[in-house]
Amino acid sequence: MAGSEFRRVFQVIDGNKKLVGDGFDVTSPMPGPRIRQLSPYLLIDHIGPMQIAPTDTPLGSPPHPHRGFETVTVVYDGYLAHRDTAGHDGTIGPGDVQWMTAGAGLRHAEMYDRDFARRGGKLELLQLWVNVPKADKLVPPKYQELRAASIPSVPVPGGQGSIRVIAGSYGGATGPASTFSPLTLLDLQLTKGDDFALTLPAAYNVGLYVARGAVLVNGDRPAKTQQLVVLGWNSTDVQLTASEDSLVLVLAGAPIEEPLATYGPFVMNTNEELMQAIADFESGNMGKFPEDE
Repeated sequence: MAGSEFRRVFQVIDGNKKLVGDGFDVTSPMPGPRIRQLSPYLLIDHIGPMQIAPTDTPLGSPPHPHRGFETVTVVYDGYLAHRDTAGHDGTIGPGDVQWMTAGAGLRHAEMYDRDFARRGGKLELLQLWVNVPKADKLVPPKYQELRAASIPSVPVPGGQGSIRVIAGSYGGATGPASTFSPLTLLDLQLTKGDDFALTLPAAYNVGLYVARGAVLVNGDRPAKTQQLVVLGWNSTDVQLTASEDSLVLVLAGAPIEEPLATYGPFVMNTNEELMQAIADFESGNMGKFPEDE
């Protein structure tokens, strides 16, 4: 296939550095100017890689609210403990994925797992924010804990790497995550020299986030660690060549063509809905933890 027949590369975006909570060093390439071109995805936070010194002090992101979207956490290294005011709690580790639907609203905390914090070690994970259609913004909160063993993988065509299918379908495999709109989330674990066409519906928005390593896109656009590649809709295919061993998260999905109103941890459709979300949080209607009583 000629280069002109591959998906157009709109932009390669570097991430911005920030500190989240009291323990997460974060690189974030979005939100940004291309947020409409990546709907339903709203945010990418890349935590680490960072070395955690042994500690007995709980560190991470203390209780905070969400409404109107989903958070998706993909762990590469380390262990993260989660709990929320809807009664969900658990710990996820390497290869696991947590898919949380905030829905009508809750508060949750994401902290280093206590045993992991006490012994220390490497921490690296990705968190995405995923929008949901207006009709589903106030559904009851839901929690999907997707263990590594439940996530199918298919081989890279003609290569040595693998493609983990977290959501949607690819290469004959279907991911375990349930979603509110059509999307495909893939975790590419590439070996240097892998060279193949990634095929997705042409109408989907598609982004490629390079978590580790370096790849060549369509034969002439390089992308490296902590860069986001935003693609167009002129083809079903994008050619990927691994310049070194790499991890690439593929964010693909049908755009949600609805108004978007956001404020901090709330993602709604109108400013009035945002004000109601703030009022509900401030009045305690997004739940309490036992220690709040």
